[in-house]
Amino acid sequence: MDWQAARVSLLLALLTALLLLPIGIALARWLALTSWRGKPLIEAALMLPLLLPPTVVGFYFLVALGQGSPAGAWLAHHLDVRLVFSFEGLLLASLLINLPFMVQPIQRAFSSIPQSLREAAWVSGLGRWRTFLKIELPLTWPGLLGGVALTAAHTLGEFGVVLMVGGSIAGETRTLSIAIYDRVQAFDLAAAHVMAVALVACSLMAVALVFAADRRRPLQER
Repeated sequence: MDWQAARVSLLLALLTALLLLPIGIALARWLALTSWRGKPLIEAALMLPLLLPPTVVGFYFLVALGQGSPAGAWLAHHLDVRLVFSFEGLLLASLLINLPFMVQPIQRAFSSIPQSLREAAWVSGLGRWRTFLKIELPLTWPGLLGGVALTAAHTLGEFGVVLMVGGSIAGETRTLSIAIYDRVQAFDLAAAHVMAVALVACSLMAVALVFAADRRRPLQER
């Protein structure tokens, strides 16, 4: 087991899930409640990371934020920030590609709440913010848990974007998926097998957690 790669993978998964959670809640609730005509376009854009090859996402990340781009050059010159072959850039790319994994389960949870329940809370004297905190969030916990679990599991297994944006820098951007690739290239199949089994176990646990949370939802919310 490459423990350095495991540490980078776990840190990346944790930060991605934590940073995406508030963004996912806000975006998912808006998508669940809005009747704006452009909503299908936003939902289609959110689906792109699921449909496009990760290398395409990584390529356009390099085009937009690499040091050869205007934005990348400005960041490097004025802020001394380099988003290519760095953990910071890897984290930003991870946030972009994992957005649908966070948003979709939460959006489904918000959509399952009857509007009449919100209106009853408002009539009872609860403002919109308190209704959100006391009524909506407690009812959407399966979606929140599912979004976090799927985001973390997908981050642990992501390969294409990680390789293109982060490369394979030990202790900084080399994740378990990259370490597996490196071990296979070196014909060290035993080490690759150990790391692959660890990722399979994490993914299986995440999916099981999502289904277990969904089963605990009241029938009227399904």
